Amino acid sequence: MSDKAPRNNAHCTIPDDPDQSTYRFIIVAAKRARQLQGGARPVLPTSSKKPTVIAIEEVRRGLVKYSLTGQAPDAIAPEPAA
Repeated sequence: MSDKAPRNNAHCTIPDDPDQSTYRFIIVAAKRARQLQGGARPVLPTSSKKPTVIAIEEVRRGLVKYSLTGQAPDAIAPEPAA
């Protein structure tokens, strides 16, 4: 029988914040993981070597800054009928 404790995946969970979009979280984490794969240094010390795990943790802690571009679908005015 193994004495190894079950692995806790709490560091990989997507936050359940109603003010944040899950889709936005995933996109920002994916872009950050791509930066890490390209040679960017992690913002926080970690024992993980996987860029996706590091990126998810950085975004979850709010260490990755991003800005929203474009207009929200509700803000787009419909074109007048001819």
